[in-house]
Amino acid sequence: MELSAVLTPAIEGGYIAFNPETGTTTHGESIEEALTNLQEATELYLEEFPLTVIGRSLLTTFHVAAHA
Repeated sequence: MELSAVLTPAIEGGYIAFNPETGTTTHGESIEEALTNLQEATELYLEEFPLTVIGRSLLTTFHVAAHA
């Protein structure tokens, strides 16, 4: 099963990894570690809560007004 991963730099260092299909989130010191941790967390989640419908997530951007 192929799922999505969104990685963002963490304030304390490393990366936060998020899977939008399941909502699982984790952290790692490197991109590779964050992805490995996300895979493990998502597999554990799916053991309890199997996905009934799978669709690909869409990643896009949007703009917000900047505060002066």
